[in-house]
Amino acid sequence: MIGKGETGSGKGAADLATEAVRRELGDFAPRVAVVLGSGLGALAETVREARRVPYARIPGFPEPGVAGHTGQLVAGTLAGVPVLVQQGRFHLYEGHSAATAALPVRVFHRLGVTTLVVTNAAGGLRPTFEAGSLMLIADHINLMWRNPLFGPVEPGEGRFPDMSDPYDADLRALARDAAREAKVPLEEGVYAGLLGPSYETPAEIRMLQRLGADAVGMSTVPEVIAARARAMRVLGFSMITNLAAGLSAEKISHEDVLAMGKRVAGDLAKLIQGVLVKL
Repeated sequence: MIGKGETGSGKGAADLATEAVRRELGDFAPRVAVVLGSGLGALAETVREARRVPYARIPGFPEPGVAGHTGQLVAGTLAGVPVLVQQGRFHLYEGHSAATAALPVRVFHRLGVTTLVVTNAAGGLRPTFEAGSLMLIADHINLMWRNPLFGPVEPGEGRFPDMSDPYDADLRALARDAAREAKVPLEEGVYAGLLGPSYETPAEIRMLQRLGADAVGMSTVPEVIAARARAMRVLGFSMITNLAAGLSAEKISHEDVLAMGKRVAGDLAKLIQGVLVKL
């Protein structure tokens, strides 16, 4: 019987995907991986000496079905640090499992990545937020009711990983320093991950506020859990694209999310590079 995540060869999905990426990139050894959220694909254009690997060449990597997610890995350097940029993530609301959403993280770890930077587009739950605000993620609430660690233990992962410090405190301190130096406004808060794809109702937003969430989106949580299960350091940023339902009279659309991503991508790139140069 073939186990979860395995093929008839006995190799897991992450092993096969890692082999494919190594064939494309040779001895390239990334230290940091960056996952780009909706509308933030332009950040990949800041990678120097870039080489691109389309998902079509990587077994187990589905083609993204959401506008604003290109579907490729970009390898090169940022601030002199060898990085892999995931330009297009896999969302659970597309029908993917949490394990598929976390598959790139497992590949990154096998390639030698020790630090993961996650970004996302999110709705703001604080009245002080406005469209275009950037939030440093201090913690998250998993309301997706899915976990990428469910099932047999993957090689190299613990059964019960500690999640008391999911977003590395030292990396967050570097991000705050980078924001001050670049004069980029940066708030800090808790991200709530929901399954989607419908946006939240005003009543759901009031519930999330009472739970202590400051921003809400439909990604990020599976990748962070998988990274922490492998003792990777994690840094996270939310791009606030809009005030959530009930906090503004404006309607929410994915097109507005993409437009806002283009507007703030430059500031987010400054923060990420400002952190990398200090590693």
